[in-house]
Amino acid sequence: MKKILIILFLFSSCTKLKYVIEQGQGQLSLLHKAKSNEELLQDVKVSSKDKERIIYIQKLKEYFYDYFSLPKTSIYSKTTILDRDAVTYLVIASPHNKIEAKNHCFPFVGCFPYLGFFSVESAREFRNELERGPYVTFQRPVYAYSTTGYFTDPILSSFFKYNDFDLAELVFHELFHTIFFVKNEVELNENLANYFGRELALEYFKKDEDFKIKREAEEEKINVLKQYIVKSTQKLQKIYKEKLPETKAQSSQILEQFIRGEFIPGAKKICAEQNLERCFALERKWNNASFSAYLTYERNSKNIENLHKKLNLSLLDYFNYIKMAYQKYEGEDFSQDFFNR
Repeated sequence: MKKILIILFLFSSCTKLKYVIEQGQGQLSLLHKAKSNEELLQDVKVSSKDKERIIYIQKLKEYFYDYFSLPKTSIYSKTTILDRDAVTYLVIASPHNKIEAKNHCFPFVGCFPYLGFFSVESAREFRNELERGPYVTFQRPVYAYSTTGYFTDPILSSFFKYNDFDLAELVFHELFHTIFFVKNEVELNENLANYFGRELALEYFKKDEDFKIKREAEEEKINVLKQYIVKSTQKLQKIYKEKLPETKAQSSQILEQFIRGEFIPGAKKICAEQNLERCFALERKWNNASFSAYLTYERNSKNIENLHKKLNLSLLDYFNYIKMAYQKYEGEDFSQDFFNR
């Protein structure tokens, strides 16, 4: 860790240096506060509900590595009880006149279309700094993340807010990052982790056939809404290109007209047609940054699913196919080539 900080000091701006130091301190604090699962399971001060969650996550971890026939790592062998609901706070920025996440690059670890902060005050300060420039921003709480092997990640008490299926999907998503990660391909990484996390959760619950059928049917309905959001984003992007707004005020007017006149009515219609209990498209405050954030996790989800169906492989064989394709790939944009297969 000390070596990383020294290197980043030599190559980073003052702003990035401050961020790296704060993140390093936050990560070390999480690790320092972590206690072994065995210790917490014996601790009478820990609630029985939290103990059940820890045991459940241990079972999910075992299932994950057994499924991929990989040796188990020490990830999730400890648990950190947080003093807050979220572990970090994500800030995404986009130019006011197009939907494109601002990249933040660091030596050796690559570029990211967002920055996460352990302190909500620091996230707000960074967000305000960006807003003073040509950007609009979106901030959201994060309840789980992966350091992709840089550290031995502990279980976080923020995991415990999820129900059994969503927790399985979350844990499998984060563990997937530890076995497959492409540098500078955040969108591909997140889309793949989303897909494998969801499909593996369905595999895990396959013994409960009724639940699996019901969940798959619900996922199909949700996917219709997800694809609507992706297509709406592409349409708004086209409007920006046609009208070429120069000021934030002009861009804001275009956005507001699109959201009120087209996006919200369309989302309501789809939610009614699909009989969705929760129309999540209406819950978020949409702007270029929040649309950018959504694309990071969902833009290529349908392409990943379609390729899986086209190849007609098991989930495990599909993973091996992706891994082999990447090992053979020599270009600079693996995701673009991969999705054109």
